[in-house]
Amino acid sequence: MKILITGGCGFVGSNLAIFFKNNKIGTLINSLDNLSRGGSRLNLQRLKKKKIKNFKIDIANNKLVKRLPRYDLIIDCCAEAAVETSKKDINKVFNTNLVGTLNVLKKCTKDKSKLIFLSSSRVYSIDELHKLKNNNKTINEKFSTAGPKSVYGFCKYSSEHLIREFSFLYKIKYIVNRFGVISGPWQFGKQDQGFVSLWVWKHLNKKKLNYIGFGGNGSQIRDVIHIDDVCELIALQVKKINKNFNLLVNVGGGKKNATSLKNLTTLCQQVTSNHIKIGSKKSTSEYDIPYYVTDNSKVKKIYKWRNRKSFLNILQDVYKWMLDNQKELKKYIK
Repeated sequence: MKILITGGCGFVGSNLAIFFKNNKIGTLINSLDNLSRGGSRLNLQRLKKKKIKNFKIDIANNKLVKRLPRYDLIIDCCAEAAVETSKKDINKVFNTNLVGTLNVLKKCTKDKSKLIFLSSSRVYSIDELHKLKNNNKTINEKFSTAGPKSVYGFCKYSSEHLIREFSFLYKIKYIVNRFGVISGPWQFGKQDQGFVSLWVWKHLNKKKLNYIGFGGNGSQIRDVIHIDDVCELIALQVKKINKNFNLLVNVGGGKKNATSLKNLTTLCQQVTSNHIKIGSKKSTSEYDIPYYVTDNSKVKKIYKWRNRKSFLNILQDVYKWMLDNQKELKKYIK
């Protein structure tokens, strides 16, 4: 099986490409990435060492996408992932996260390729999530998607519908994974890369942080899944895609890997042995949500899979990687 991973020099894409190469999943693994992020060039070096070819192409450029070789499967990891970027650069978010999906679907149609799409928990209703008030509920695939969800979430949700339309019309076999927060080694400690890696990096380097929104006390709760667990699940999906296809599933850390920012601070203090100043900003972004914890029941039932790495494992792995590569990472993390 020949596999193309879009966003292959990003955090998820690069880890997935190398996992596939190491575990001999697929006969050929290629990457597509325009290398617009600073850290993507560091990940490109990793791919080159594994003899994984990257096509430096913008996914929004259909002329270049359709000229790529034929693949049996495309795994679409390409995204402008920072929710807050939606406010600043709508065109960039729209072109990468929705036009890019359209171009991938055109390619799948032309080549009769299968598709695994990485969607997001941000497709769910901001208003309905606000009503939960940290009540220990887990979110399954039937949770409301009505109303605002951020431009990023809108693009992911629209991409899901576009995939279903193409599947209906052109018989494309697909899987949509609505992922919550993913973290692990090779996730840079920057705000747009994810709050877990940011927290660890700031503690490691003794830099100030802020609790932002919802009173500024760090009460927001999210669940987190390790990138290794993500890679293992997608590998299973690839192996079984002729049996299990045209699916939509939620994937995340679940209750056991749920944490508030305040608890994250405590654990980072334990892991790094550093204590830093945490400021408080009470103002809440329109796009922020107070609570999200994934219900993995459906994906567990279909694939007999479960996420194995605890939240503490995630922090320890991120910390060790950052400590080992601290000097090099400072070139990319400002």
